[in-house]
Amino acid sequence: MPDVFADLVGQDEAVVELRRAAAAAAAVLRAAAADRAPALLAAGPTGGDEPEAAAVPGGPDVSTGMTHAWIFTGPPGSGRSVAARAFAAALQCVHGTGCGDCPGCHTTMGGTHADVRLVEPEGLSIGVNDMRALVLRAASTPSGGRWQVVVISDADRLTEAAGNALLKAIEEPPPRTVFLLCAPSTHPDDVSVTIRSRCRVVPLRQPPAAAVAEVLVRRDGVAPDVARWAAAAAQGHVGRARRLARDPEARKRREAVLAVPRRLTGVGAAFDAASALIEAAEAEAEASVSEADTTERTALERALGAGGTGRGAAGAMRGAAGQLKELEKRQKSRATRAQRDALDRALVDLAGFYRDALTMALRAPVDPVHTDTAAMAGAGAQKWDAEGSLRRLEAVLACRAAIEANVKPRIAVEAMMLALWKG
Repeated sequence: MPDVFADLVGQDEAVVELRRAAAAAAAVLRAAAADRAPALLAAGPTGGDEPEAAAVPGGPDVSTGMTHAWIFTGPPGSGRSVAARAFAAALQCVHGTGCGDCPGCHTTMGGTHADVRLVEPEGLSIGVNDMRALVLRAASTPSGGRWQVVVISDADRLTEAAGNALLKAIEEPPPRTVFLLCAPSTHPDDVSVTIRSRCRVVPLRQPPAAAVAEVLVRRDGVAPDVARWAAAAAQGHVGRARRLARDPEARKRREAVLAVPRRLTGVGAAFDAASALIEAAEAEAEASVSEADTTERTALERALGAGGTGRGAAGAMRGAAGQLKELEKRQKSRATRAQRDALDRALVDLAGFYRDALTMALRAPVDPVHTDTAAMAGAGAQKWDAEGSLRRLEAVLACRAAIEANVKPRIAVEAMMLALWKG
């Protein structure tokens, strides 16, 4: 079995750093067991003003190799959460290497390790109550004797209050707790400066298409020609490339999005295209969350006594209205997030089309993102020229930014379609 870092595509420098840190963390545990070094990891993100951690003779330098808080940054699809989970597995590895074979690696990568907590927001944000509960649980002693690891896959969605709760834990970390945060960047809009200053940053880059294609062939058994096409169309996003390569419905949705430019023949057509894009995103989101919603509701109703015939069963269900309402609220928030994610994927594909038109208008020596619509992009480049292609690309990017700033998706998409039609 390959080691835990095998699926971290095109991130060789980051893998070297994480392997070194995992080895240093293992050295801390060995030294603590032998009473030669403290078990409490005291090294800060830079090792500058923090108390100096003891190094193990003949082993890695703990002060530069490991710390208690990390931030993984990079563009969408670069593998931020993959890197964090792989590092968590390496920390739990009995060999300290992330071998991929030991129980610590297996359970962490499978999401069942008792000392690894993965936080993935179901809605638009991570609230303070959830974060306080998580920090409290993370303060406990590791059941396996190694590390408590908290992985927050979308740290940019922490509310201000949740960020403050996390900051307190990072400032005064429990002895064997490691926090792994994932965010698009270290900009204050994504991660607060105070949290950033107490973490070590691991920057990831957009993986090259060739590396993405290779992992699709090796891991997923995708045909090489399909893998190359999907990797290019996904613009280096590993998860999106996998969906395009394996899901016919995903390919149909992409084809519908790339047909938008030739549908924009007037104002009415622009509004029709906007409605179609929004409805497609809603349908995709509904399909992705409906099964989970039904399962959660059934499990909660059963736990509250639904279907029971004993005395008090009906009264218990009447008293459970508040819990059911809270579940519906969470599910609604998750559906909204899923709709926005689906819409964003469509906008990325559309931006790739106008990027192709721009590079063709400029005669730039680069390969197109969408090889199957290159002819249409070339026709657009001749019709719009470079300036018109750039304006259209900027309209798509502005729509993404507006939705991220909580503008109503329908309003943002309609404004974008009108801008694309006007040029």
